[in-house]
Amino acid sequence: MSNSLPAFSAALAHAAPVFPDRDATRDKTDAISGEARRKGARPAAFPESFLPGFPLWALAHAPIDTHGLFRRLDDHCLETHGPDIDRVAAMARRHGAYLSVGVTERSPASVGTLHNTNLLFDPDGAVVNKRRTLMPTWAEKLVWARGDAAGLRPARTQLGQIGILICGENTNPLARYALIAQGEQVHISTRPPVWPFRREAPPDYARWVMTRSVAHSFEAKVFNLTVAGHLDEAAIAARPFTSWSWRHGREKAGPRYRRGAGRLTSRTRVVMLAEAAPGIDLQPEVAAEVGGRVARDGHLAQDLRGVEI
Repeated sequence: MSNSLPAFSAALAHAAPVFPDRDATRDKTDAISGEARRKGARPAAFPESFLPGFPLWALAHAPIDTHGLFRRLDDHCLETHGPDIDRVAAMARRHGAYLSVGVTERSPASVGTLHNTNLLFDPDGAVVNKRRTLMPTWAEKLVWARGDAAGLRPARTQLGQIGILICGENTNPLARYALIAQGEQVHISTRPPVWPFRREAPPDYARWVMTRSVAHSFEAKVFNLTVAGHLDEAAIAARPFTSWSWRHGREKAGPRYRRGAGRLTSRTRVVMLAEAAPGIDLQPEVAAEVGGRVARDGHLAQDLRGVEI
């Protein structure tokens, strides 16, 4: 594996989708990607289920009251083979950049089956990795089906080996180690804008995200690009949220979620740039490289079934 990979700037788009409008959100994705490329970013990363928007309503309302919202989501989600994805691929080609986008994917095998998926495009517009969440978290199970390990691998790119985990997967030791053991060098963590787990004052979501991001950076010796969504006034108005905790928590969904393992160089309301130079510092690797020199595969084994369901 190369130890002389290029330094690069990465754009993290802490943005709100135009919920639940797939086409308008895709246009917004294109505009942000263009802005990022003009600022010199090579990869641009978007939040979890950015297209067409994270289904926060599943966490806030009784299932019996959310049939209409599920239908709206299903009407605007994407199929990963067809014109919807072709249009996103065209963005990557037009801007000449790696593009990581969280989407809600409609299953080609079953009506009403949706997946929480992240797509990584290369500058030629090819999909070099398709990650489906292995197991939706908590109330997400009311929206998304279980995924698979077909994309649980780093994608080989000119910027290094890029691995992706979605939201709660970043707390899954086996999922993280699967990427570490396969030589991950750059990690992308995608998150929703807020995570309402109880009716009282919302927990310190930013601290949760920061702790998990730093932990993986340290253990995997990777640059961790963490991107969470933003819950703006338009998104609140488009969804029947009434609890004060939603409005209290939305401020924590913006660009203050800015930690990666790179150095922050500039940011605007929706795009910030972090510099990364993967593979340069050997000292941490020599001390504890858990995917290589300190691994004991003969005693601790993991069977990765990389088959798409």
